[in-house]
Formats: sequence, structure tokens, C-alpha cells
Amino acid sequence: MSDDAETDEEANDEMKPNQTALERMQAEKAAETDLTKEARELKRLLQDERRKTEDYLHRLQYLQADMDNYRKRMDRQVRELEEFSTGGLSKKLLPVLDELDLAATSSKAAGEKKSIIEGVAMVAKNLRVILEAEGVIKIEAVGKRFDPELHEAVERVQGKENEDDMVIEEIRSGYTFKGKVLRHSLVKVAVSPRSDVASTNGGEST
Repeated sequence: MSDDAETDEEANDEMKPNQTALERMQAEKAAETDLTKEARELKRLLQDERRKTEDYLHRLQYLQADMDNYRKRMDRQVRELEEFSTGGLSKKLLPVLDELDLAATSSKAAGEKKSIIEGVAMVAKNLRVILEAEGVIKIEAVGKRFDPELHEAVERVQGKENEDDMVIEEIRSGYTFKGKVLRHSLVKVAVSPRSDVASTNGGEST
């Protein structure tokens, strides 16, 4: 082997460790690059899953809110239906109560046996208690100022000076159901003498 060949071989031997180190560095750098890419991909996937999870959570919350509103709406409709049914039945029972009260009064005036009068009165009382338990309340009338929201005037009669526009007699009892008028009271309303005179004079002047 010539001296030049030996020199080249020795030079190659000296370069091998340097090439190996460079290749190792390049390989490590490539591995780091791959890991970085994988980390970025994993981060992206994680963010996507997080967004999906948040979206599912929001949808679930909206669905739960819709279900709550639906449940409340159904409960309200059921209550309204129950009240409507109870109110309708109660209104139909009011004439029965009127007749029982009238029967008790008539029996007393006709001198019927005390047991009969008390029996009719007891039935009327029990029916009134049942209606009150369902929310049917008697409207106060006599001695109260006339209120067109609660009372219906069937006659206006001359009253005392301080009784103007006051209810002085109840012809038929009125009732409310859950705060709403079920039946107006039929009443007689007083007109003070002064108002009556003024009305009469006014009619003559025209």
C-alpha cells in the first residue's frame, strides 16, 4: 500500500467518529422534531375533545333547562285544569246551596219540626264547609260599599243619609273561587235622600 493510500485511510478513520456524532445529533434532532409534532397533535386533539365536551355540556344544560320548563308548564296546566274542573263543579253546586238555605228558611217560617229545619241547615252547612275547603269563599255584601266587581245591583232604594251607595240587602249570595269571582252577589243598593232629590230635580230641569 502506498503512502498516499495509507494517509487517506487514516484520514477516513479520523472522520468516522465525527460523522457518527453528527448522525447521532441529526437523529436526535429528528426525534425531537417528531416528538414536537406528536405533542402538537396531541394538544390539538385534546383541545378538540375539550371543545366537544364543553359543547355536550352546554347542550345538556339547555336540555335540562327545557325539561324543567316543560315540567313546570305541565304542572301549571294540570293545576289550571284541576282548578277549572273544581271551579265548574263548585259553580254547579251553588244553586243547590241556595235551595238548601231557602228550604231551611221556608221550613222555619212554615213552622216545620225543629229536627227537619236543623237537618236541612246541617246539610247546607256541610256543603258550605266542603266548598270553602276547595277555595270557594262567600262574598261579603251587606254593609259594604257597592263594588261592581263583586256585586250586581238589582234595585236601588232610598236609604239613610250615610248609606249612599251601600249594600243594604242581599238577594242572592255571591262567591269567589281562588280569588276570582265565581258568581256575583245580587244586592239592593241604598241611595241617600239627598242624591235621590238631586236626581229628581235634575230630571225635572231637563
